[in-house]
Amino acid sequence: MINILNLSKELISIDTSPSKGENLLYALNLVRKQLQGFTIEEFTNEGYKSILVYKEQKRPQKFGVILNGHLDIIPGNKSQYKAFEKGPRLYGVGSMDMKSNVACLISSFLVSVEKTKDPLALQIVTDEEIGGFYGTKHQIDKGVRAKFVISGETTNFNIVNQAKGILWIKIHSMGKTAHGAYPWKGKNAIWKMNIFLNKLRELFPEPDTETFGSTLNISSIETSNDTFNKIPESCSIKLDVRFTPGDEVKILKNIKNILPSDFKLELITEEPALNVNTNNKYLNNLKNLTQVILKRDVRFYCAHGSSDARHFASVGIPSVEFGPIGGGIGTNKEWINITSLEKYTKVLNEFLLQI
Repeated sequence: MINILNLSKELISIDTSPSKGENLLYALNLVRKQLQGFTIEEFTNEGYKSILVYKEQKRPQKFGVILNGHLDIIPGNKSQYKAFEKGPRLYGVGSMDMKSNVACLISSFLVSVEKTKDPLALQIVTDEEIGGFYGTKHQIDKGVRAKFVISGETTNFNIVNQAKGILWIKIHSMGKTAHGAYPWKGKNAIWKMNIFLNKLRELFPEPDTETFGSTLNISSIETSNDTFNKIPESCSIKLDVRFTPGDEVKILKNIKNILPSDFKLELITEEPALNVNTNNKYLNNLKNLTQVILKRDVRFYCAHGSSDARHFASVGIPSVEFGPIGGGIGTNKEWINITSLEKYTKVLNEFLLQI
């Protein structure tokens, strides 16, 4: 057994921003110390380390359940790395995303690993905030499989069984350079891009309120020209598309339909949407147990953002986000509800034993 609150505070005190390699390793080693006596398989990819923990001497071909968590954080202010309690809350950067949750996952693993019928694994990574390609996805590429995965993201005890997929797209327009005093001698690539952007906005108007439909954000516009007196011959934009399950083909087709013939579309990233059928037995067991223990309704919902659960979805493994109560993600007042950590651990323990 571990003291979840103390471990949470100790992890929060470490600045595990994605660029802090030594700190990430220190935090990962702190986790390893809680797991002595088990097989700890270590993976390294592009300098990022992750671990997979299980009781068997050799990794099983397929685990029953994998508990997935990450130690990296969205960077905060210096003062936020000193965790403090105020009322029912524990404040600190990474408290809800997701160092306290990781402490709960470790506790549940230790309590349940010797009692589960199917092999149980604990997966801890250090790169989720930058995409999870070097941790979770790398482990999947190395053959890690399971019947069901719980990513311990904070969900206020509801269950994310759907999450939007991601398309990152770069679009390039080309013009003809000339001196800025003689615009008739050139062709301005930015003006060409502007015409395209107006058509794009008609396809994807900016929502005024929360929507669970697909969305598009123009995240960057740039040109190779850096002077005042020259007509730019190139312009590029970056698009961040978040699509609901089944929308990605339609979205790409619609963008290509309005793309001028002399433009270039470059697909940078295509990450699948998460979509676990509500008839899934693991999913329903988790929901029903949570409702019984908490004595409240639990709902399935679609998340706007993404997590490492999507990497399991890409190989057909049902995976969900499920975690305790918290708020203030990415702000100066990030928090986790302390009582909910105990309840979260209890739900996980009961779920792992019952399946």
